[in-house]
Amino acid sequence: MAWFKRKEQGIQTPTSEKKDSPDGLWYKTNQGKIIHMQELRENAYVCPDDEFHVRIGSKEYFEIIFDDNTFTELDENMTSGNPLSFKDSKTYEDRIAASQKKTELKDACRTVVGKVNGLDLVVSCMDFSFIGGSMGSVVGEKIARGIDHALENKIPFMMISKSGGARMMEAGFSLMQMAKTSAKLALLDEAGLPYISLLTDPTTGGVTASYAMLGDINIAEPGALIGFAGPRVIRETIGKDLPKGFQSAEFLQEHGFVDMIVNRRELKRKLTTFLKMIQN
Repeated sequence: MAWFKRKEQGIQTPTSEKKDSPDGLWYKTNQGKIIHMQELRENAYVCPDDEFHVRIGSKEYFEIIFDDNTFTELDENMTSGNPLSFKDSKTYEDRIAASQKKTELKDACRTVVGKVNGLDLVVSCMDFSFIGGSMGSVVGEKIARGIDHALENKIPFMMISKSGGARMMEAGFSLMQMAKTSAKLALLDEAGLPYISLLTDPTTGGVTASYAMLGDINIAEPGALIGFAGPRVIRETIGKDLPKGFQSAEFLQEHGFVDMIVNRRELKRKLTTFLKMIQN
């Protein structure tokens, strides 16, 4: 016996009265499968069917790393100026304002301090959703100030990179962040404080050429794209064909550029082990 019967035939619901699922409730995996966002969140934003690591931002990383998702943000209201009076189809100020409205972020990096299984850690994390995670003056300054906080309080520092490279609207000011952050990391090394670098998908350009690859331990996520220039540019420069997958995390680990590849679900546990090992 059927649980219910349609007594009236030909019932149609007007388009205006149809109910849509709220945005962000479901996620479609690379294999075309649909997964509820709550299940994806509980799985550290890793697709259970193929282990694909979904691109996430600072909000999600902090949720995964810190105890009870509790942390203190440093310099949270810092925003970019327009030192070069840059303008293309829009002014740089307008692009910043539009990105801030769209992402609800001030810039492409957030720096926070919190506890990982009871152990103090300063973390700077990049957000690809903000102008491609591009490295501008604010990104460099937030990282520098995060390192200063780590030095002052004798706390380990961690960098989570996710970037398309230097921010073209700031030109030379952007490129100077490579030297600035690298110099700050040298001070961290002199103080004997550990620096953990996590390279996620994608980590490219000036970010790869500076702080992303300078960790005491360089960790990558599975399948992450990591490189400096694009394959076409490299091929034209060196005049040779490139190995397949040469910019993948797995290839870089095989050739000694990355120390380990860590599944995101294991990230907090691995960080805890590393921090305890250093403290002892």
